[in-house]
Amino acid sequence: MHFVIMGCGRVGASLARNLERSGHDVAVVDQDPGSFRRLGPDFAGTRVTGVGFDRDTLVQAGIEQAYALAAVSSGDNSNILAARVARETFGVDHVVARIYDPGRAEVYQRLGIPTVATVRWTADQVLRRLLPQAQVPELADASGRLVIVDVPVHEDWVGLPLSRLEAAAQVRVAYVTRLGEGIVPGPSTAYQDGDLVHLVIATDRVEQVERILDAPPARQEA
Repeated sequence: MHFVIMGCGRVGASLARNLERSGHDVAVVDQDPGSFRRLGPDFAGTRVTGVGFDRDTLVQAGIEQAYALAAVSSGDNSNILAARVARETFGVDHVVARIYDPGRAEVYQRLGIPTVATVRWTADQVLRRLLPQAQVPELADASGRLVIVDVPVHEDWVGLPLSRLEAAAQVRVAYVTRLGEGIVPGPSTAYQDGDLVHLVIATDRVEQVERILDAPPARQEA
């Protein structure tokens, strides 16, 4: 199946890689060509530089053959426009839009466009909305009490040691994907823009940790 991802931030890049690893064809759209570095050197999908709600840009990304579109840029208006163009102009049934404003999210839900608020946002949750029958792979221990998950981190954590992130969320960093390569962080390793942070978390704390790390660090953490 072919998927179009609008926005190549941390979530968009993670979503694109997950879909490609599952054997799907993926096109990623972003206005900033530099953002595509987050996809890593092994990404074989299509990179399209342009505005994600522009019809010509979407056609270039293969929207006419798309099974689904995920609009995951940093702008509510852009995301909802892209989702509506995909559905209303190109007849794409499976769309999801990232929405920061909960009030707006409720309105768009009533229009039939699935949305996800940023507090609860992960690439896995997008996959569950795009592929409701799919089993999203997660690494878990035999008891099911622990998982390793890729959790989005607020940009204000950039430059701070990962040890502070661990202390704030009471988690352990398993490894970090940086520019497409996995690294094991040391005591002084700092979080960098574009890093994908893979955490060892108790299964029942995943949503709590997402809320903590999707917000700026507390003043005492800075």
